[in-house]
Amino acid sequence: MNNTEYSNKVKQLVDDLKGVFTSAGLGGEAGEYKLLTQSFLYKFINDKFLYEARKFDPKNDYQTLMKMSDDDYEGLQMDLGNESAVIKREDLIETLFNRQNEDDFSTLFDATLNDIAIDNNDIYSVETAGNTQVRLFDSDLIQDNVIDGSQRNIVARAIINKLSEAKFDEHIFDAGFDFFSTIFEYMIKDYNKDGGGKYAEYYTPHSVAKIIANILVGYDKPENVRVYDPAAGSGTLLMTLASKIGTDRATVYSQDISQKSTNLLRMNLILNGLSHSIHNIVQGNTILHNKHTEKMDYIVSNPPFNLDFSQWRDEILTLPDKNLRFFAGVPNVPKKKKSSMSIYLLFIQHILCSMSDDGHAAIVVPSGFLTDTGSIESELRKRIIENKSLFAVVQMPTNVFATTNTSVSVIFIDKSKEHSNVMFVDASKLGSLVKAKDNTRVVLSDQDQQRIVDAITDNKEVQEFSTFVSTNTITDNDYMLKPGLYFEMQYSVLANYLVNLSSEVEKAKQRKRGLLWNGRL
Repeated sequence: MNNTEYSNKVKQLVDDLKGVFTSAGLGGEAGEYKLLTQSFLYKFINDKFLYEARKFDPKNDYQTLMKMSDDDYEGLQMDLGNESAVIKREDLIETLFNRQNEDDFSTLFDATLNDIAIDNNDIYSVETAGNTQVRLFDSDLIQDNVIDGSQRNIVARAIINKLSEAKFDEHIFDAGFDFFSTIFEYMIKDYNKDGGGKYAEYYTPHSVAKIIANILVGYDKPENVRVYDPAAGSGTLLMTLASKIGTDRATVYSQDISQKSTNLLRMNLILNGLSHSIHNIVQGNTILHNKHTEKMDYIVSNPPFNLDFSQWRDEILTLPDKNLRFFAGVPNVPKKKKSSMSIYLLFIQHILCSMSDDGHAAIVVPSGFLTDTGSIESELRKRIIENKSLFAVVQMPTNVFATTNTSVSVIFIDKSKEHSNVMFVDASKLGSLVKAKDNTRVVLSDQDQQRIVDAITDNKEVQEFSTFVSTNTITDNDYMLKPGLYFEMQYSVLANYLVNLSSEVEKAKQRKRGLLWNGRL
């Protein structure tokens, strides 16, 4: 099989599980995403353990494992180390499959997942800002999400049958990030809206994440770096960047207020070989309760743009590090439309404060930030220009994000050296329109993505697309960062040059005519 065939095989399991939940009347219910994601993770962890056991010794199939002495089985678990979760033999899918005819099977199913969660608490638990541990699996997954008691055993048996039928082998576990990023997007596509609160964005388009990662890393080969997102959502930006750097060379850190998005992020980490970073994942309010005070080498973020945070706005003013983290100020509470409060301005400041002395960052912002004359916006643009840490600005196409129609841009910051020039890219006209359910998205092709990356990494100036501008020019232009302004300026300079050139040519012609006339005389 090739990757496409394996991808279709895994997607079929996702569809089959959704079919189980729909048949039980759970389709679209709030708990459906928990049933799907936790059942899928059980399958992934189970088969990854069996894969690692066979890799350690090809003879270690299920039957061999079941015949092992307790001491030998425990020794195998120790030999596998962090390559696999700890799973008791009675908690393996095939064992549970063989017990599905027992009475109250749903209780046994829940107990199995609970057992795995407890045994792997140190690896897979996520911490909250209040220092509470959130385990991998809910203790009563079926009980809490299948309200109709008569359906619980039916659903649990249907799940275990679907998990038993599908086979994940070494080709899937060796497939890498691009494979599992596609699977992850497919799995959460129906849960990427509603139900999680306005604070969290669960999903950044993979195309945008790849552009950001390729520009941030460029031709560098970083080693042993911290990668951070203070509003991580489901972690697409983090996963893409960590994959670009190398999962063995990057440690991931994140925080997000949403329980739902944090659970999705944890699944993303497990699928993509970053389980070693799960203990750095925090669920909680980053602005009020920042749990990562260490300086970060790479920061990526698509923070929420607007949110009514009026209820806790004044708490920010009492934070001990308020003047350091929020040096440009805290947005005031408007008399009307509190939902328009620009919370992203707090995240930009937090990110600037969290960067190491030679750190790199990419921040998704509403394009209005590039020219907004508000005091906080102006001070932020002034700070990054005068510090000579801004090295690129990319204006993205409208509708490139499925969750917002707002025009967005990405600002790239690099503190590793001084930047006397900034590359501006206007990518707003790239991409093609694709209809998806109730909305229309702009999708960037591989060629579109590469064009943006090449313009910045290779300092390519292309008419009406990219231009290199000095920080002095930006300063003279009130620190405005909209690419179009500098294209207009560029054209104005060129037009003046052509006018002057034409004038000089005409004068030369006149002088030549005069000389010839005088020569005849």
